[in-house]
Amino acid sequence: MGALPASATLPFTLDRVAQFDTPWAIAPLPDGDLVITTKPGLMYLIHDGVAQQISGVPAVGYSGQNGLLDINAAPDFAQSGHIYFTYISPENALVLERATLEGTALTQRKQIWTQTPGGRGQPGGIIAFGPDGNIYLTVGDRMQPDTAQDIQNLRGKILRLQPSGGPALGNPFTVQADAAPFVWTLGHRNAYGLTFAPDGTLWSHEMGPRGGDELNRIEKGQNYGWPEVSNGRQYSGIGIPDHATRPEFTAPSLYWSPVIAPSGMVWVEGSDIAGLDGTMVIGALAGEGLVQVAGDGSRQIARWDLDMRVRDVAQDSNGALWIIEDAEDGGLYKLVPN
Repeated sequence: MGALPASATLPFTLDRVAQFDTPWAIAPLPDGDLVITTKPGLMYLIHDGVAQQISGVPAVGYSGQNGLLDINAAPDFAQSGHIYFTYISPENALVLERATLEGTALTQRKQIWTQTPGGRGQPGGIIAFGPDGNIYLTVGDRMQPDTAQDIQNLRGKILRLQPSGGPALGNPFTVQADAAPFVWTLGHRNAYGLTFAPDGTLWSHEMGPRGGDELNRIEKGQNYGWPEVSNGRQYSGIGIPDHATRPEFTAPSLYWSPVIAPSGMVWVEGSDIAGLDGTMVIGALAGEGLVQVAGDGSRQIARWDLDMRVRDVAQDSNGALWIIEDAEDGGLYKLVPN
């Protein structure tokens, strides 16, 4: 589908709360605080609108698309203090790490999963906790497209892990001797959005090449086709077969051409902003704003032009929505209902 024109009026006002050097992700905490990651490798706690730097953050490989990436509080954070975050190591491997947040310090850090081998850009690295208690993790193709179809290779996949880091029980390919036991789905390019609906449905979006950004309903064992199919084209202009030509691959629920470059997404419930509950809100880098999608993934409802590259979007424990801007002086903004 083509992108809808941006809405002339916004149902919210942006309140700029803080500013960071290239912020990347927002993690709401149960008490209403936020944790922010920045791609160069810094982490901050936001308490009552004040940013405090967090110590104990590991060294990261910061270049291009790589650096400190996503972060998410464990479902039992109020008891355990555990947070999970991803980053690219100095050796270019995607790493999933768990730590305890004590005040403004990371303690008891543990690498629970490391990508071998690593790669260049397109890291993915988005974390979601499922209703089954497991971790779902996106891994980009690391600019090696053919690996997305290789069931032994963890590039271009969505993984399902136990909180301790091992493969989750019931993963679809564990009975295959030549398959990686972590794999939940395959055939992905670079997924920068992952969220669960209240009914347990898992949604993800990923960036296409030249056109063909996708919103996908993620289902156990499915193959989403990259690089065999896409609704976009190669950057060289060479065509790629559409999903309709290869029914053995799972087609997206929705796609965008021209691209919006989706980044970050949240399922909204309990918002004071009219019309958002029961829908998904997606950040747009190239689209420079936010996109609202129906809860069944069938259509784009609205597009709000904010004149900024939106890197992440999150909803805090009080129901407020937050976004961060992809820029060297990127802002953290609260969405205040009009």
